[in-house]
Amino acid sequence: MRSDMFIYQKVIDNPDEYSFEIESLGECTIDNPIKRSEYVSDDDKIVFPSQLKNIIKLANHKNFPAFQKAGPRAKIFHDPNWSKAAIVTCGGLCPGLNDVIKGLVKVLECDYKIKTIYGIRYGYRGLNPRYKHEPMLLTSENVDNIHERGGSILGSSRGSQPVDVMVDTLIRKDINILFCIGGDGTLKGAKAIWEEAKRRSLSISVIGIPKTIDNDISFVERSFGFETAVYRTFDVISSAHNEAEGAYNGISIIKLMGRDSGFIAASATLANSVVDICLIPEVDFDMEGENGLKKAVVRCLEKNGHCVIVVAEGAGQKFFGGEKEFDASGNIKHKDIGVFIRDEISNYLKELKIDFSLKYFDPSYMIRSSPAQGTDAIFCLLLAENAVHAAMAGKTNCLIGTWNNFFTHVPISLAVIERRKIHPEEALYKAMLSATRQEEYFYPQKD
Repeated sequence: MRSDMFIYQKVIDNPDEYSFEIESLGECTIDNPIKRSEYVSDDDKIVFPSQLKNIIKLANHKNFPAFQKAGPRAKIFHDPNWSKAAIVTCGGLCPGLNDVIKGLVKVLECDYKIKTIYGIRYGYRGLNPRYKHEPMLLTSENVDNIHERGGSILGSSRGSQPVDVMVDTLIRKDINILFCIGGDGTLKGAKAIWEEAKRRSLSISVIGIPKTIDNDISFVERSFGFETAVYRTFDVISSAHNEAEGAYNGISIIKLMGRDSGFIAASATLANSVVDICLIPEVDFDMEGENGLKKAVVRCLEKNGHCVIVVAEGAGQKFFGGEKEFDASGNIKHKDIGVFIRDEISNYLKELKIDFSLKYFDPSYMIRSSPAQGTDAIFCLLLAENAVHAAMAGKTNCLIGTWNNFFTHVPISLAVIERRKIHPEEALYKAMLSATRQEEYFYPQKD
C-alpha cells in the first residue's frame, strides 16, 4: 500500500478534481543544443495509477491521471544566448542542497551554454533589496567541490517576501529562469511568483525542486535528503542501543526529524532494528494508563533489561497546552516531545523506585547539515538535470518529481494539496510494528 494512499485513492475516485496539466510559456522553436539520440515529447506520460484494476477503471476517462515525463526536448523555448538563471534555496537545511546547486549550474553552463547564473542569498530574502543580499555569480568552477559540504553555499531562510518586490528583482536582473529549492512553503512561494509574472505577461520559467527531509510532499515518491537522513541515523541508534544495553535498566531516547510525517523515524527503525518503541505523529499514544508509554517502557525493561525509543519531533503534541506558535514559513512550532518523554519516564521510574539509566540523543541538526551520501547524491544531480530541461523548454509553475521510477513534471498546485503521511494500515507502519514488537509492550496479552 502506498504511503500516500489517501490522496492516491481520492485521485482514482475523482480524477476530474485533480489536474496534471503543466503550464508552458509558449511554443518551443529553438533547436536544443544538447545532441541526444532520443528526446522526450510532451505526449510521453507516466500513468498515475499503478494497479491494473485502477488503470482499467480509468481507461476511458477523458481526464486520465498521468504525469508529463521529464527530460530534454528536441525544441526549447528560451534562447540560451539571452537567458539568465537564478537559484534559491529556502527553508531548513537538508543533505543534498549543494549537490542540486552544482547539478543545476553544470547543466545550465556546460550543456545549454548559459553564461549568467545567479545564486540568490538566504532564501526569498535575497530577492528583496531591503536586505541587501547581493547574489553570487555561479560557475562550474566555483561549484566544483561544493557537493562535499553540507548545508547550502547560498544560505537559506524561512518565509516569503512581497511577491511584487521579488518579481521586480527578477525583472531588474533580466532573470527569465528561476529554480526554487525547498519544501511546501517554498513551492507555494514559487507558485505566487509565477502567478505575478503571468499577471505581468512575463516569460519566466519558475521550476521547483522538492526539498523536504521528511519526505512529505504529495505526488512525489521521494525527495532528496531523506535517504541520507536515514543513513545518518544508523550510528546514532547503534550508539544509543549500546548505551542502553550496557546499563542496568538502560533507556535511550532518540528524537528524529518528522514535523507532521514519521517517515524518517519509521524508516530508521527498520534500517536498524534494535529499536523497541517508535513513536510517529500520525499515530496517537498515551503516557498514562495500562496502555500508556510509561507502562510500555516498564514492560520492555522487564522483558529485555533495556529499552530504545525513537520519537519523531511532531509526535505527542497533544500533551502540550497553550497557544500555537508558528515559524516564518507558517509551520506550527512543535514543543520538544523528546525532552518531555525523557522527563516523564524518568520521574515515573523514580516514583516506582526502579533503578535505571537514561540517555537522550537529538542528532537532528547534525543530520540536516550533513552532505548527501551515495545514491541520494546521484538523485540530486538527476533532479537538477531534469529541472534545467524543463525550464529551457518553457515549462513553469511545476516541480520535478519521481513516479514509478520515472522523473516527472508535477504541477505545484497538485504537490501542495496536502502533506504525505504514514497510514497505520500501510506496509511501512506494519513492518515497523513487526520489527519493534512494541504492541506487546503497549497492549500485552493477559494470561
